[in-house]
Amino acid sequence: MWRSFWRSIDRFSLQHFKYVINELRAIKVVDLRNRELVIDLLQSIVEIVTYGDRQDPMIFECFMEYQVLAEFVRLLKISKNSRIEAPLLQYLSIMIQNMDSEHAIYYCFSNDYVNNIIAHKYEFDGGDLAPYYVSFLRAVSSKINKDTLCLLVKVQEDAVVSFPLYSEALKFAHYEEKMIQTAVRALTLNIYNVSDDMVFQFITTPPVSKYFSDVVCRLRKQCLHLDTFLQAKEEMCTHGRRNELILETDKIVDDLYYLKDILSVSENRLGRFITQNIFSLLVFPILLPLLQLRQQIDGSNISEVTSLYIISRLIQVIGGKRVINAVAGVILYPYLTSSVGGATEGDTVDANGNSFLNHLNDVEKLVCSGPETEGSENTSNSMFGHLGEHVSSDSQFVGGAWNDLCIERGGIFKYVFADNSPSLLLASLFLLLILAESKDLDYFLFPMIGRIPDMTTQAREFSASQRVNESIFVKFMPQILNALLKILASQPPLSVLIQWHTGWFFRKLLISQGNSLSDLNFQLFNTSYEQSRERLQKELDGCWFDRIPDTFRSEWSNCRTALEESSQCKDPFFALELAACREKTDGGDATLSALQRMVEAVKVFILHLQLKAFIFKGDLPEKPTLNSTTGPTADSGRSHTSDISSASFGSDVSLGSGIPCSIAFSNAGIRDVYLVPAARGITGKLLLTEKHPFRSQRGVVIAIAPLAGLSPKIDKDHPSWLHLQIREFDPRFDTSKARGNHLKMSNHVADGRWTLGFPNAKACETARFLILEEIGKQRSFVESMLAPLLQDDFLGNLSDNQDE
Repeated sequence: MWRSFWRSIDRFSLQHFKYVINELRAIKVVDLRNRELVIDLLQSIVEIVTYGDRQDPMIFECFMEYQVLAEFVRLLKISKNSRIEAPLLQYLSIMIQNMDSEHAIYYCFSNDYVNNIIAHKYEFDGGDLAPYYVSFLRAVSSKINKDTLCLLVKVQEDAVVSFPLYSEALKFAHYEEKMIQTAVRALTLNIYNVSDDMVFQFITTPPVSKYFSDVVCRLRKQCLHLDTFLQAKEEMCTHGRRNELILETDKIVDDLYYLKDILSVSENRLGRFITQNIFSLLVFPILLPLLQLRQQIDGSNISEVTSLYIISRLIQVIGGKRVINAVAGVILYPYLTSSVGGATEGDTVDANGNSFLNHLNDVEKLVCSGPETEGSENTSNSMFGHLGEHVSSDSQFVGGAWNDLCIERGGIFKYVFADNSPSLLLASLFLLLILAESKDLDYFLFPMIGRIPDMTTQAREFSASQRVNESIFVKFMPQILNALLKILASQPPLSVLIQWHTGWFFRKLLISQGNSLSDLNFQLFNTSYEQSRERLQKELDGCWFDRIPDTFRSEWSNCRTALEESSQCKDPFFALELAACREKTDGGDATLSALQRMVEAVKVFILHLQLKAFIFKGDLPEKPTLNSTTGPTADSGRSHTSDISSASFGSDVSLGSGIPCSIAFSNAGIRDVYLVPAARGITGKLLLTEKHPFRSQRGVVIAIAPLAGLSPKIDKDHPSWLHLQIREFDPRFDTSKARGNHLKMSNHVADGRWTLGFPNAKACETARFLILEEIGKQRSFVESMLAPLLQDDFLGNLSDNQDE
């Protein structure tokens, strides 16, 4: 009997469910005293309903019979500062997300239960309620379909007049928290993908349709903010500044992908509506600098490099025939008028710029083209109206100034041939390459900018001669290659980042030319190659010459990847990075600057070496050819050399012909030591050893320094003092592979200095000579390793292949 009395209650039984519901019904007011009780009841109900939806149909029948959702609505109304809203919305979200039965979802959405919960007057200020509310809205949106969507809207005369789920969600569209913004965007896409005609009519009609223009306007503001950040005067490309630049661009790319997702919805009316907003509010304000209209329109005056980045990203992310052909048609208009319209003399552009306005109208028709649907015939508000008005009123644009745009290097070619701005040259060339490689280019535009595709019958109507003459890359290829080579050959040399991207463009365009260079360009490349080799040879006299072979090995494959694949160049971010980051290697820590200078010299030489091999159609090895077996003898002939290669702190080594001296350490006072310099192959060490207490010809190593970089100098005032500069022995540096190519030394410590005291000036001079002798042997070995790469004979056979 007692065992039966204490029997545990089945939490998921129908009987217990009814008990919990009655307990909830008994609540007359929700305040801080009974808040926890109400939360426990809500949790129990959600758990039982979720279980019953899968296991026991009777539970959900009871859920409907007792109208439990109505109780949820009642609890919201009788709550008095109890902060019950957040847990209630959280449990509702969990319940809806876990419902699998269409019957259950249909019931929950009916009778305005969900709409009443959505429309409840919540107080979002200063609390954490907003995330729970938006999460609830998103959970509801995840369950809508053509059958359930009608339960969440109010319809009058075959038109949606109210849609609380959508309208309330849009209030959080630009909320500060990224998670909430993401949830709202997911909710809107869930609604759009249902593809309900009446809902589309509702969301594309003012004032609800303002959301789309707000999204595009917000994107334009982000573009302007990016440009402001880009133009901030910074002398160095710091790691933090680069990360901030990445964050700014990521925001823009996220918005572009959201717009792409909307355009992917199979609804022509919505697609045209979004496209018109993109062009009227974003594309043309961004394109104004590229059209050389510098006046501010709608408060925007964006720099050329930012404009090129945004347009390139727009084409890459959103793409599509409408966008690509519209952008190409506007960007290439000066060239089109000079090459195609030039057939009718004097008719390229009239005095009022009407030809350009007519061209804009043609572009607008292209953007707005598509199956006719209700409401699409209203074209009174031209999306290019702002630009058209500006063209008509701008005296600098019409007449002579506009005619100047129609010369061969007009429009975007002003930036392709920008002598003093490598970032503009590469960014504009990148945009042209994107357009040239697009499969969505119109049959009329494709022959103008890229290779001739075997596309349509209309495309074949162009004669071969017309196509060749009209192709931009065919017509201007020698000049473009020359402009790229000037960047490579510039003095003083530009940053490695610029040169690597330039090398990628050069190789890519050279492929289309069959690896053929004009005599002038070939001479320019040879000049650039010689400059890179001389720059590397100078580093053999620097303090990091011993690290050159390892740098060759580590950067060889990186450079090949940059030239052949270059995932970085596929992202136009590089243009912003080049414009924002003005690198410099002088100043700061001397040896760190020297290290960066050496690494850059190696990278640039590898770039030229691989480009030259490509020009001559030669095959470079997968790994650099470094000869580590030949050259001058590595041993100095002294007895201690065999100990040096493995010597470490505390090692017992032979003193050999070590020179006695003294050194003062800050924490140990003056100590009598022996100076032991020795080079073995590429390794060079300077040991300071203390005489072994029991073995007269042996010493214990107390300090080690690399030979390279010691730069021994005798003190002018004290001839028996020898000053040595101590750098990192084995630096560990990383080159960022994500975006860019920046050197960063890990765990770098400041340069050290040793001052050694000798018995007399002669002993000091002897020590200096001995150190320089060992450094010379080490340097000679490094030179012998690099000789195959630095000698002309290395590429001589490639020239023979070209001649054959």
